[in-house]
Amino acid sequence: MSTDEKDTGTSESETSAVAAAAEKPAVASEASPPASRWTAERKSLLLRGAAAVVLGASVASSVILFLENKESKDLLAAQQGAREAACRYAPVLADYDSKSLDGYFQAVLDGATGDWKKQFEATSTELREALTQGQVTSKATDTQCALRTGDEDSAEAIVVIGTTISSLGTEHKAKPGQLSMVMSLHNDGGRWLVEKVNSPLTATPAQ
Repeated sequence: MSTDEKDTGTSESETSAVAAAAEKPAVASEASPPASRWTAERKSLLLRGAAAVVLGASVASSVILFLENKESKDLLAAQQGAREAACRYAPVLADYDSKSLDGYFQAVLDGATGDWKKQFEATSTELREALTQGQVTSKATDTQCALRTGDEDSAEAIVVIGTTISSLGTEHKAKPGQLSMVMSLHNDGGRWLVEKVNSPLTATPAQ
């Protein structure tokens, strides 16, 4: 073998060894996931987690707003119902005729509850006698009412009732009068009933 052939053989051997060494890192690199791929997957997971948090917060906020809005509507509806009940009940108290009191007493009791109902029942006999002897007739001419306080269970209303009243004392001539009161109301299964009245039942005719 010539010197040139020896040199050539040695060169080819070295070249093969270098090539084999160069291939090993490439195989090892293919066996493990690239760093860029791992980073992308991690970013994707983080983004999904962030989106889930934002979505959860959005849903929670929507639920809270819905509940607050519902509570506000329920409160407003309850207050409106209490005021309307007071406005309906007030003329009942001021509209009666001594010649026919049974319907009047029944109407008053139908809208009453608690202390007011007990008080009216306890004094109904004396009241009937007084109205009958005085031949009193009263008519409600105007009613103004406003809610002072109120929630879904109880309320307090201010009521002013314009009346005309005739009796033996007025020689059966109707004279204007006014009845002012504060009513406390209680929500009894969706129906507002009057449980306290702080004003006398009848008003003195204006002079």
